[in-house]
Amino acid sequence: MGKTVWHFINSGKCTASFNMALDEALLEWHSKGEIGPVLRFYEWQPATLSIGYFQSVEKEIELDEVKKNGLGFVRRPTGGRGVLHEHELTYSVIVSEAYPDMPETVTEAYRVISGGVLKGFQNLGLNAAFSVPDTVEKSTDLKKPKSAVCFDAPSWYELVVEGKKVAGSAQTRQKGVILQHGAILLSLDENKLVSLFKFETETQRERMRKSLPEKAVAIDRLASRSISVEECVHAFSKGFEEALDITLEPFELTATQQEFVREIERKKYANDKWTFKK
Repeated sequence: MGKTVWHFINSGKCTASFNMALDEALLEWHSKGEIGPVLRFYEWQPATLSIGYFQSVEKEIELDEVKKNGLGFVRRPTGGRGVLHEHELTYSVIVSEAYPDMPETVTEAYRVISGGVLKGFQNLGLNAAFSVPDTVEKSTDLKKPKSAVCFDAPSWYELVVEGKKVAGSAQTRQKGVILQHGAILLSLDENKLVSLFKFETETQRERMRKSLPEKAVAIDRLASRSISVEECVHAFSKGFEEALDITLEPFELTATQQEFVREIERKKYANDKWTFKK
């Protein structure tokens, strides 16, 4: 038997609301059997702060700083914490929960899907590995994050190099379909990132700013040479093909599909009622 064919989309730079709307549309179409599984890559224009589905804007986000930095702002359909999408490549995977050999548990499904990210880093010559808590205490800590910042700590089966987080992912399951998307850091501005979140005291903010470089690292600080977005797209697409034993074929949206995405964008991700609902 030949390898399973997945759709491949490289969206390039899009607005935050369009990015989230397209991910949701792909999930919807896959749930109805209108399209097969999808691997998508995209970037953000303008740079954007995205927050997790359950996060509170009022309690956790410094909106004045978001505006001052000219950032987009969007609430994701997935959980997790706040992510600054600036110098990065974002991936999303849309696949049925019933896909052959896909584990039922969220954690183990992370392991399978994130295998493509792991292979991608290895294709770039970086010695990445999965994060796995080695004690009950660490496992408990991961379930109760200490801050609203995504790259404050790795979760189960996220990618680390030398113990530092290099990619953060989040997942949701709707209509029998898994949507997992994540940020692959090309570069990280720790000062800007920390300025976007609320802390109880400025001492805590400063502690986070100083500790972040020990917890998270971007590709530009790991590689001995400059690595472009285009090179990452190639390395990670090959990584997913290798890890999931699939073949990727380019997929183009029809005009009707584009309009469906725009409708989701208007009603939801570009709508303050969704963004500020918590």
